[in-house]
Amino acid sequence: MRMFVEPSDIYLYLGNVDFRKSINGLIVVVEQQMALNPFRDALFVFCNKKRDKLKVLYWDKTGFALWYKRLEKHRFKWPSDTELQHMHLSEQQLQWLLSGFDVIGHSPLNYKASGL
Repeated sequence: MRMFVEPSDIYLYLGNVDFRKSINGLIVVVEQQMALNPFRDALFVFCNKKRDKLKVLYWDKTGFALWYKRLEKHRFKWPSDTELQHMHLSEQQLQWLLSGFDVIGHSPLNYKASGL
């Protein structure tokens, strides 16, 4: 995913997000549910309950930006793990996810604890 930033980390939120939430609502999820700093050099990736919409939140040093993708006929292959709030992804795994591939099937995910 080419953006205006080159993040050092990519975090995938495993829970469902109400897609009426915009930047401010997603910042609250990052801070309270993921226990992470939304101002860090990272992308925060969220999905809706139907798994056909995706939002990416990031801080670009001047403000927050929100990227949105909707699939017309398919669903994102969203990993599920009831013990974790979020997963740490590589840039390649994010590319696979955005392309409709199962990120777990391609390579093992790097699980990180909150606040790293």
